[in-house]
Amino acid sequence: MQRWFLCCHYQRQQVGKSCTKKTSGLVGYHRSSMRKVNDSKVHFVKVPKSYVHATGSIHTIKSTKGTKVSFTTKYLLPSPGRNKARWGNPQSIAISKGRLMYVVYCPTNLKNKGQIVRYNLNTLDKLGIRSSPKLLQSVYVKHNGKYSALQKKIQKAIKVGPMFTTGHGQSLAYNFKSGALYMWRDKEKSARVPTSMYGEIQHINPSTLRPDRMVRFKLSSGGLHVPGGHDLAFDKSGNAYFWTNPGAGGYVYKGKISAKHVSFHLTHQILKHLPGTRIQSMGYNPVRKRLYLVSDGSIASFTASRLDGRGSLTNGNFNWSSLSPKRELEGLAFDKSGHGYLLSNHQPEVLESSHKY
Repeated sequence: MQRWFLCCHYQRQQVGKSCTKKTSGLVGYHRSSMRKVNDSKVHFVKVPKSYVHATGSIHTIKSTKGTKVSFTTKYLLPSPGRNKARWGNPQSIAISKGRLMYVVYCPTNLKNKGQIVRYNLNTLDKLGIRSSPKLLQSVYVKHNGKYSALQKKIQKAIKVGPMFTTGHGQSLAYNFKSGALYMWRDKEKSARVPTSMYGEIQHINPSTLRPDRMVRFKLSSGGLHVPGGHDLAFDKSGNAYFWTNPGAGGYVYKGKISAKHVSFHLTHQILKHLPGTRIQSMGYNPVRKRLYLVSDGSIASFTASRLDGRGSLTNGNFNWSSLSPKRELEGLAFDKSGHGYLLSNHQPEVLESSHKY
């Protein structure tokens, strides 16, 4: 068994104070001591040569193989954004217990930078957005040089955060236990090439929509360094998760994140079959207590508790859905009822699952 060590540097963001904390507590395991799970229910879906670009208003993304599910347009996201901002590249989504929806936007003309926009879903639904998604899509489009009274009401349900260093931006996650928002600051030199081997976790202030503190750390074992993740999810007990594909199969990490401390351990099981080419997102359903691995056109899930101890995952614990059309799927979040909210790019929109997926 190999020991992994976690070095953490705590920094209070943008308030001029910093301090350093050293901890250990990440226990990992050599590949030879890990159990390979033959999750044959899961099938690999290659990234398409080109994604389907949606047009019109209401869309449906349906399963074509595996577990039956359909996702139907619920919110067509604003295009353009406020002050003609580029909100065409949403990267992740989180939904609080109070139905506040947070979306990370990373403009393609800016490298490793983005902003968070918060939508009050309760207010938007009262204003008729659920039945008329285009009202939200065109909320920042003036008519005869001005906004209508309804547009102004909708705008009040939207809070726009400032630009900050997000990295790739696919990891915003809501902690169901503490109510906190966290995301990786996974800066990249180029697509999927990190700028350093350090991991950086940012706590997001839900009022200002900007990071107010950060923990910087390194996962290392015997001279081998593992960069931080690109996805993140929390369960009802406050456990944090991320998954990677180092080339030998799917690795799932589990740990804890708090104000000044981060600790993860590599779970004992390697997933033989992955859902697709690209790691897009990770989600957790608080009703079904399942973790979801999202790729383009493909979603796999399994019972989260089966990661505990030395692990007890079997093929029977997995669900998998192949989806059509082949949209770029950026994120999957769940509300307290267990319904999934799927964030899709190329006409940015959020689609709701047909059932407790």
